[in-house]
Amino acid sequence: MNSPVPAPRIWPVGALCRAIADALDARFNPVAVRGEISGFSRPSSGHCYFSLKDEQGQIRCAMFRRAAGLLDFTPRDGELVEVRGRLGVYEPRGDLQLIVESMSRAGQGALFEQFLRLKAQLEAEGLFDAARKRRLPLMPRGIGVVTSLGAAALHDVVTALRRRVPHIPVTVSPTAVQGAGAAGEIAAALRALYGRDGIDVILLVRGGGSIDDLWAFNDERLARTIVQSPVPVVSGVGHETDFTIADFCADLRAPTPTAAAELAAQPRHVWLGALALAGGRLSDAALRHLDAQGQRLDQATARLGRPSGLLGRQQLKLSGLRQRLRYAVLSGLRQEESRLRGLEAALPVALQHRLARTQERLERANLRLGLLDPRLVLQRGYAWLSEVDGSAITSAGQAAPGQSVRATLADGELDLTVLAQRLGPAAAAEPKPAVG
Repeated sequence: MNSPVPAPRIWPVGALCRAIADALDARFNPVAVRGEISGFSRPSSGHCYFSLKDEQGQIRCAMFRRAAGLLDFTPRDGELVEVRGRLGVYEPRGDLQLIVESMSRAGQGALFEQFLRLKAQLEAEGLFDAARKRRLPLMPRGIGVVTSLGAAALHDVVTALRRRVPHIPVTVSPTAVQGAGAAGEIAAALRALYGRDGIDVILLVRGGGSIDDLWAFNDERLARTIVQSPVPVVSGVGHETDFTIADFCADLRAPTPTAAAELAAQPRHVWLGALALAGGRLSDAALRHLDAQGQRLDQATARLGRPSGLLGRQQLKLSGLRQRLRYAVLSGLRQEESRLRGLEAALPVALQHRLARTQERLERANLRLGLLDPRLVLQRGYAWLSEVDGSAITSAGQAAPGQSVRATLADGELDLTVLAQRLGPAAAAEPKPAVG
């Protein structure tokens, strides 16, 4: 008769994890491992988290702040390293992990070496030359975005553009941003924007990730497609510490997708501020010109001796100056408004008020000129004497007894005859010319 098979021991989960950890510790620890870094991160706690991998497998690693503080280099994805530490089980998840106590470089890693070879080749061909890079337009008509529709990077970029330049249209050319075939899709998405009219800058963006996640942006065909762009390309791939071949080929590299959006378009309030400044300068220049013309008018008024002859010409000249000034100001305002219309603003209303006040000053000056009209003097009871031929009589010595003279009053003329000539003391003392 067969003996019964003993029932297996029933383990609590935590106890099983601890038992496995003890077995690993007894069998392997301490352990040294050689592999390529992938998915390296170092949060604010100072601890480091990453994976070590090779062609046949990978293992999760944690390096606590005390050990990380002893490093003499900054680990990067794709680097080949040798680490020493202890294998264990992270019981909350039941994950096998390697607690790293020391790390040293062992080489660049296969992917990183491939990255460096392609970088050196394209750099030698001149694809990274600074002279080839183009400056971004100050006021793009439209912005193209190449990224995945499901990526957080798209949300970040669109949010930044809506906040800064809501008036600029944004065209999204969707594509996969990682995985097999992603590089070809990205290149095709870029070419789709190359044929669109009205796009003045293109943003190539995606969020951060390991060197494997970002590998599509290290493709040679994609690099050449970026260089062929008819408009500037801004690369915002990964985090600030991530570099790809696409970054070197782009006209400008941004540390993050949001930064790429911010570099591509100046905030609207900056241009509105520039518009207000330009409007203020234009207003000041117009007012200075009007003040100068008003001063010229005042000086001309002071030089007038007999306004009866000059009044008409000065009025015509004043009218011409007023029309020229008005045309100059309005023409300048129209030109400035046309140039800055795209910024959704207009010259300050204050300019119109100042122009109205200046117009009032000119009208008051015109009124003062009118007060100098000789006809107003005649209306106060004075008369203008002249000979019959129209020559003005300004002295009693010019009229002899019996001579006919004409007196011009405010409401008409009188023909008079001189009965006697009575000269004042000053006139009588003057020597009279000898009669031949």
